Amino acid sequence: MSCARGVQVVSEARRWIGTPYVHQASCKGGGTDCLGLIRGVWRELNGAEPEVVPAYTQDWSEAHGSERLWHAALRNLEAKDVANDMCGDVLLFRMKAGAVAKHLGIVGETGSAGTVIHAYGGHAVVESPLSAPWRRRIVARFAFPELS
Repeated sequence: MSCARGVQVVSEARRWIGTPYVHQASCKGGGTDCLGLIRGVWRELNGAEPEVVPAYTQDWSEAHGSERLWHAALRNLEAKDVANDMCGDVLLFRMKAGAVAKHLGIVGETGSAGTVIHAYGGHAVVESPLSAPWRRRIVARFAFPELS
């Protein structure tokens, strides 16, 4: 992903800040969850979503141990080296050891003052510091494809 593309991604993600958390939603200003934020940014940048998102529970596929969200990201986004920090990257987080990865966010700022734009239960879309506890949870990094 180019730097200019990263700026586009961050700019659109920041337009979602303040959108209330609503499980399975993806409506800027109306409600969204972490996946809905990624879907909304995709639609703004690339048009129609690449696949239909099936209904999902808040625990994702923890009972089965299946990395459904990770596999979907691999199908639709460009996998990157986890250490290659760039604004606009999509981060996949494992919220606790042994659980499936089930939280997504977008890198807003990089470096020691890094931030992540994300939606999670009990909050609206926010831009939070990408602090050490959040960084430890990152299991994968992706870029939005530049479709023509």
